[in-house]
Amino acid sequence: MYQVNTNAGATKIDKLPEKCPFCHSVISPRPINGNSGNDRMEIFMSCPKSTCKNSFIGYYKYENNMWRYANETTIGNLTAKDFSDSIQEVSPSFVKIYNEAYSAEQQNLKEICGVGYRKALEFLIKDYVILSNKEEEDKILKMRLGNCIKDLVTDDRVKSVAKRAVWLGNDETHYVRKWETKNLEDLKKLISLTVHWIEMEKLTESFETEMPE
Repeated sequence: MYQVNTNAGATKIDKLPEKCPFCHSVISPRPINGNSGNDRMEIFMSCPKSTCKNSFIGYYKYENNMWRYANETTIGNLTAKDFSDSIQEVSPSFVKIYNEAYSAEQQNLKEICGVGYRKALEFLIKDYVILSNKEEEDKILKMRLGNCIKDLVTDDRVKSVAKRAVWLGNDETHYVRKWETKNLEDLKKLISLTVHWIEMEKLTESFETEMPE
């Protein structure tokens, strides 16, 4: 529990943000002052790191007779997810689209970033299978993604996680969700697993090429 000064006097809050939105370091920010409305409060605070010291706002909601952190702060510096050279080579478009969706997520545009992740997945899978089926590129580009995975992905691990990522990705584009117990984080985990198994396959191929029997 923490006490801060606000326009309504000294007020207690349940916790502080754990990460600076500018330097992205794990911190214990310094609360400076707060401004509360009916059920929402903004607390002005600063990063204690000497290399940062940026100021930002933490947002709070009044719930159960308590001001509780809403897991939301000022949008600071957006970050990008790094991908390995092998994934960059397989599908540079995937990397670009994924990070555009990630930027949207960091700006709390949660209703549209899932659609972006779904599009990134399609580019990754199609670019991945085209590498092994160059003569069928035109056909692959026109295929439904589910059929592309079912018919052309030969690695069982890639096929298993990519198929499920498509299920959740499709939920992000539809009015009614089929997988109600799954969410955006689950979609991102499945995309990460798809990326991982493609990386492992490409790494294995590189060593087999460099060290033939």
